[in-house]
Amino acid sequence: MSEDDGIRLLLEQEGPYAFRISFEGTGLDALHTDESAPLGEGAGPNPSHLLLAGVANCLSASLLFALRKFKNAPGPIRTEIVAHKARNENGRWRIPRAEVAIRLSDAAAGLEHFDRVLGQFEEFCIVTQSVREGMQVDVRIIDADGAEYVPGGAGAGA
Repeated sequence: MSEDDGIRLLLEQEGPYAFRISFEGTGLDALHTDESAPLGEGAGPNPSHLLLAGVANCLSASLLFALRKFKNAPGPIRTEIVAHKARNENGRWRIPRAEVAIRLSDAAAGLEHFDRVLGQFEEFCIVTQSVREGMQVDVRIIDADGAEYVPGGAGAGA
């Protein structure tokens, strides 16, 4: 699968709130997720964990890309992301903010063009920038008879 073909994942329910996530068109093993108790059994990462992992991983990879772009050979990095859930104005749980700390194993003074790296690496991060910009998500529900429903719509075919 090329980047132009899009990114396709398939989720199949395995338990009350547990899913097997397959990464279509890749040779990657499936990932197993589950909601934390009391809804699920916590047998895998939950969607909030995956969101934060995506942000932290993308920022880390983007920083490494930017460092290497300027001919640096950075040592291993370590990234920590911390977030807290809070209720929005409608009483729904959200993650309003995440704090990311990326620890370099190199002294910044020894890295070429470090100021330029800092000024641009976040722009390379597809996930973080998509989250910051508020990615549009279109949803449709298809029942066993093939009828399609759009949440908030007027019913079948809406």
